[in-house]
Amino acid sequence: MAQSTVRPVAVVGGVRIPFCRSNTAYAELSNQDMLTAAMQGLVARYDLADQKIDEVGAGAVIKHSRDWNLARESVLGTSLSPLTPAFTVQMACGTGLQAASLLAARIASGQIESAIAGGSDTTSDAPIVFPRRFARRLVRMQAARSLGQRLAALKGFRPRELAPQAPNTGEPRTGKSMGQHCELMAKEWGVGRREQDELAVASHRKAGAAYDAGFFDQMVVPCEGVTRDNNLRPDSTLEKISQLSPAFDRSGEGTLTAANSTPLTDGASSVLLASEEWARARGLPVLGYLTHVRTAAVDFVNGEGLLMAPAVAVSEMLEQAGLTLQDFDYYEIHEAFAAQVLCTLKAWESESFCRERLGRKKALGSIDRERLNVKGGSLAFGHPFAATGARVLATMGGILDEAGGGRGLISVCTAGGMGVTAIMERP
Repeated sequence: MAQSTVRPVAVVGGVRIPFCRSNTAYAELSNQDMLTAAMQGLVARYDLADQKIDEVGAGAVIKHSRDWNLARESVLGTSLSPLTPAFTVQMACGTGLQAASLLAARIASGQIESAIAGGSDTTSDAPIVFPRRFARRLVRMQAARSLGQRLAALKGFRPRELAPQAPNTGEPRTGKSMGQHCELMAKEWGVGRREQDELAVASHRKAGAAYDAGFFDQMVVPCEGVTRDNNLRPDSTLEKISQLSPAFDRSGEGTLTAANSTPLTDGASSVLLASEEWARARGLPVLGYLTHVRTAAVDFVNGEGLLMAPAVAVSEMLEQAGLTLQDFDYYEIHEAFAAQVLCTLKAWESESFCRERLGRKKALGSIDRERLNVKGGSLAFGHPFAATGARVLATMGGILDEAGGGRGLISVCTAGGMGVTAIMERP
């Protein structure tokens, strides 16, 4: 019977493949190919070959119907014991972090001792869908038992039924893309072009410096001959990126560009979680402990900013943890767009937002920007939707390990007006 006390959840470490812009190095790879590569890298790094992990949870946002069992099939492609069970999960850009949250809860409650969380995404291999009318014909033809029934299924067929429906990552409820929604947020919060570009340049430079210093040597394994994220531009300058035109609002008032927004990206990541006892018994490191996780949602259909849910989730998580926003040594805020990060920071600094939306007596306040995304962020690495959560967890673990201790705040915004946040600590 599972124990009733809550146990610490150790983050042992994470491994990912380099992230690559869509339709480049990984154009021929599937989600399963990439997730298997990332998990096999984890297996090799922590000597897990032939071992049974209690549970694996991973997922993808853009996937084919054949990938219904993505996590399990990816496990079977590694050298882990085939007795390792796995489940597939999806929570848009928060998929990897949500998978870690679900598994961490099971470790904390004593149900399991070890787990792997992860995610993979590719828009190079996006599923092409036919119109429903033609899809229904195919179903009827497959079920037909005679030539006459097959021909009857084709009755009334028109060539236009073969026109494929282009993949679309827009919000079903509004028809707007995430970038268009973030433009609205930037206008609402008064976030200008220059500060977005400054954050983007800083992200690339910090990521490049981290690679050069060897910070990612244990976290990134080569794939398809690629050793670094191919979106990374350490030589980015304000002068260069200020010349780019707005990508989502071309009315003359737009501020989001290809440089201060994440590109469509392919990639996969994984992270090993465990009870402290399981890790120590195998001589594995403990980079930090996952102590709190919180999810939240906003009513973006009726006017709230699509990507503002992390501002709410962090507030609720701080209440649970008995902490203030300033009680952290490091902050990892997913850079879906530079504007999203800046809007979130402004919301925490806003007396009215914190009173009216968060129910607080005063503003959460400012953070030390020198502690924000100190090894770079998604603007530099890229953002394969479901893979970002495990990347951020591994990065924060590496930061706390390098520093010899501390407390880190993690925040990931997602499509659908949701956010997933977490706290990692190392004594």
